[in-house]
Amino acid sequence: MILTMRLIVAVLLAANVITAIGVVHARHQHRLLFVELTRLEHDRDELNIDFGRLQLEQATWAESNRIDQVARERLGMKFPEAADIMVVRP
Repeated sequence: MILTMRLIVAVLLAANVITAIGVVHARHQHRLLFVELTRLEHDRDELNIDFGRLQLEQATWAESNRIDQVARERLGMKFPEAADIMVVRP
């Protein structure tokens, strides 16, 4: 009887210790994952800021006035005169 009680107490004590170690491990993993999540959210925010800047830059470079200016200055392009326009019909 006493041997059975001691065995039960030993098993319960071992289960308690194993459960406590499991809890500590789970909390440690949680902390590590939370730190990684925070870092990834910061990286996401930085990428969103960069994306907004790039969209603004793209909109600036794609303005029709800017394209017209580059076409005239760098490429020597100009609008055709009315006499130079030919309409081709099928």
